[in-house]
Amino acid sequence: MDHIDHILIVDDDREIRELVSGYLKKNGLRVTVAADGRHMRSFLETDSVDLIVLDIMMPGDDGLVLCRELRAGKHKATPILMLTARTDETDRIVGLEMGADDYLAKPFSARELLARIKAILRRTRMLPPNLQITEVGQLLTFGDWQLDTTGRHLLDREGTAIALSGAEYRLLRVFVDHPQRVLNRDQLLNLTQGREAELFDRSIDLLVSRLRQRLGDDAREPAYIKTVRSEGYVLAMPVEISEVRQ
Repeated sequence: MDHIDHILIVDDDREIRELVSGYLKKNGLRVTVAADGRHMRSFLETDSVDLIVLDIMMPGDDGLVLCRELRAGKHKATPILMLTARTDETDRIVGLEMGADDYLAKPFSARELLARIKAILRRTRMLPPNLQITEVGQLLTFGDWQLDTTGRHLLDREGTAIALSGAEYRLLRVFVDHPQRVLNRDQLLNLTQGREAELFDRSIDLLVSRLRQRLGDDAREPAYIKTVRSEGYVLAMPVEISEVRQ
């Protein structure tokens, strides 16, 4: 029997839950709804899902708290699509940093939500083997840094591990996979989040800024991630790859 993707919608707005779940079911998906974090936890104790649609603005534990909790527990690999207020860019960035795979600003159309869900599922299932956490990992060396693809963290020249958020890891992984090649914002968004840039979308710029801070890069004269005016960003260092067995 063919697998039917199971989507969990966590939103305190009953109307949104009903409208969205009805539309997704009509389009061949299995859907479960939860009004808050308590109901979400109760369901996930006994069942699993293929993707979680998680609203940020909820009473009690909000979506950011729940996202952090999910990424720290047994559902850390489950894709998460955050629903955010259209004007709150900070929530979008924090959500991505905590490990959300993408975000969608309210108000949105059910058709667009379905497209985002399918894109995330497709992208997750098409990850090449070297992006999966397996017994065989890689150390990607550039300048004074190494990216550990098993632990998904940075190592400085002394071997000290520096933790990365999910969004930071995905973006840095794209850069080290395409060293010394200029990548524009649309390409970076597509490769990290599977979508194109929206009007006034500065999520990539803010994540680049955070990566520069991790790398100790001077934003005015960066040595690692350079800005190419009117084009995008480039990892200016060559990358060497070595295999590590755990």
